[in-house]
Amino acid sequence: MQEALKVIIDIQEFDMKMIRLMRLKKERQKELQQIEALRKELHLQFEDKEKEVGELGKMIIVHEQKIQEVTAKIKRIETQQANIKKADEFTALTQEMTTAEREKLTLEQKVSDLVDKKVAEEELLEKIKSSLKNSEESSQALEKEIQASIEMINEEGASLKKQRDVLATTANTEMLTIYERLLRNKKDRVIVPIENRTCSGCHIVLTAQHENLVRKGENLVFCEHCSRIHYWQEVEEAAEAASGTKRRRRRFASA
Repeated sequence: MQEALKVIIDIQEFDMKMIRLMRLKKERQKELQQIEALRKELHLQFEDKEKEVGELGKMIIVHEQKIQEVTAKIKRIETQQANIKKADEFTALTQEMTTAEREKLTLEQKVSDLVDKKVAEEELLEKIKSSLKNSEESSQALEKEIQASIEMINEEGASLKKQRDVLATTANTEMLTIYERLLRNKKDRVIVPIENRTCSGCHIVLTAQHENLVRKGENLVFCEHCSRIHYWQEVEEAAEAASGTKRRRRRFASA
């Protein structure tokens, strides 16, 4: 049983490396999505601002046409006044001209405001255009770097899977099936050692009876709390781990 479990533990090491690679790949793909989202946002801003500038230009043309119409109207009134002799008719035309001149001034002020706004929006449009260009240039280089990174991850993942598949052919079929089912559920280590009568997966204290069953290694023993498979670390491994801890403590002490 112990030898069969060792094969599954070795398979687990390959799976953990592949899971880490997959997470890294997702992070890199997320970076690509963020770059694309930023690019789309800048394009939308540019299109919206370009449309806004175009609408302002149309409004200016419409108001300038109205100014021309009012100016023509004022000239007609002036011509009529020159041919009128009655005072009341002259006064009425004068009032009409005054109204037209006020309308003209209002329209001219609106045109002036629209022109100022259009100039400001055109400056902003140029800034967005420049930002978009710089973003395109920088993002292309970054995208190439990310794509190259993803290709390397794919190659490494394929190599690990190939080695894992070869090792899986030597594994106990029933034990491998149980392990893979647990792995699909947890996406993390599912075969873990007991450390100080504690599950190193969920870190909950276990009973002495449970520890004895794991020590014997006659059957698969599952954690009562997290369902992980427990195994007993070899004495050599435990000694190495303890020695490593002591060395680290000495280094910290000397520091």
